[in-house]
Amino acid sequence: MQAFKNYLKALLNSFLESNCPLCERPSSNLLCKYCTRQLDKCAIPEPSSLWQKPVPVFAWGRYGGVLKRAIATMKYNDHPEIAILLGQLLGEAWLLNTPSPEYKPILVPIPLHPYKQKQRGFNQAALIAKGFCEITGLKVKAKGLKRVRETEAQHSLSSSDRSENLAEAFSIGQDLYKPPRQPVLLVDDIYTTGATAKSAIQTLRNSQISVLGIAACAAALKTS
Repeated sequence: MQAFKNYLKALLNSFLESNCPLCERPSSNLLCKYCTRQLDKCAIPEPSSLWQKPVPVFAWGRYGGVLKRAIATMKYNDHPEIAILLGQLLGEAWLLNTPSPEYKPILVPIPLHPYKQKQRGFNQAALIAKGFCEITGLKVKAKGLKRVRETEAQHSLSSSDRSENLAEAFSIGQDLYKPPRQPVLLVDDIYTTGATAKSAIQTLRNSQISVLGIAACAAALKTS
């Protein structure tokens, strides 16, 4: 009887266990223990170290290593579940290191152009915001912004071209037709030069919507 129970348990575990999307090792969790440890090493000790004008940034990790691979796997290998996990990590860091505890902002994800979202099947920033809100209890306005102009991939452009590429790329979405009383916290997967955030912030402020800053899973930090 015990042998049969052990067989059933092993059979159940075989169904529950899948492969880690980053390294293909078998794992009962989303990421295997090895990749989880490597991801933890990417965390920034002070997530609010970039929380300063003109664009206050709250970032969970340094863009590189396993975190960079996780974001690429999420976006280009069809693993939206990674976005939820990264959003939860970002939310946990926010609760522990909130740079503006006096505010309870509304989260607004940076939108993709409808054509790109149709190709990808999801907007990673919206899923990151979802995971963030599961941890923090804050509200998300998934349709707060619209991307009205298709732009080139930012990573292929110089710093000066990035701003020009994103000029007038956004408009106010239906969720923010009525300006909220609370400030907005933008959410994105990666923060690099800030061109995307600046364009989105300008669009919001043109409609008299206050912006607290941007929360990103990863920031490209300068190395000394």
